Amino acid sequence: MPNQTNKATMEHARSADTGLGDRAIITNELTKEYGETTAVDGLTLAVERDTVYGFLGPNGAGKTTTIRLLTALLAPTSGSGSVTGASITDREAVIERIGYLPESPPIHEEFTAREQLEYHGGLRGMEPTEIEQRVGTLFDRFDLTDAADERIATYSKGMRQKTGLIQAIMHEPTVAFLDEPTSGLDPRAARTVRETITELAAGGTTVFLSTHVLPVIEEIATDVGILYEGALVAEGSPDDLIARMETGEERTLEDVFLEVTTDDDKSNP
Repeated sequence: MPNQTNKATMEHARSADTGLGDRAIITNELTKEYGETTAVDGLTLAVERDTVYGFLGPNGAGKTTTIRLLTALLAPTSGSGSVTGASITDREAVIERIGYLPESPPIHEEFTAREQLEYHGGLRGMEPTEIEQRVGTLFDRFDLTDAADERIATYSKGMRQKTGLIQAIMHEPTVAFLDEPTSGLDPRAARTVRETITELAAGGTTVFLSTHVLPVIEEIATDVGILYEGALVAEGSPDDLIARMETGEERTLEDVFLEVTTDDDKSNP
């Protein structure tokens, strides 16, 4: 009965690692090097459970590399990390705990969205009736019901993005890693994504959210980490980060981001 086994393992992942307290993701001096280039430089994080952690940084800062390390798709050069107690060097254990939406969703163009998600649900140990109910609800939410039986090859970028997001969260993972989840979406769909992320955290899923859309982070993130040249240069709640600037002027998270990701010699020409 492989489905029951996989499901039991998922439940174990949710109830395990009590020694971690309220932390879903922990890293200690996590580093990834490619020859002479350091993509992630001594990253130390502690992400609380059932929160939305906004992960920011300019292009090339190391955000995607960090996510690939945390999802066990890359091996670190040094340092360590865990996701709800599973070492990020143990790919099988990590996969059981997570959902992942990369910037380009891993979906098969020859499938319909329904076929893709039924296939994925089966891999995740979900029962057919559970898949049908969960996918049906998410199709309705993301306005994909009418197109559910059309080939993904005919989909727009936004429709593919929605399908990839459903795939990442349909099995109700303990931790969801979402890389630019609103990319290619119209304002209505982007709002639905924001609401869904908030509901996921309220329902017991920790969301690690990487995006360039700063107002989204400001609106829904519990805490924010800003990465620059592979290193964590600022961390805290959006309000705390803004307050630390103490300029006496009204500030936004965008102001904080620009302040901490600009070299001194560039900010003072």
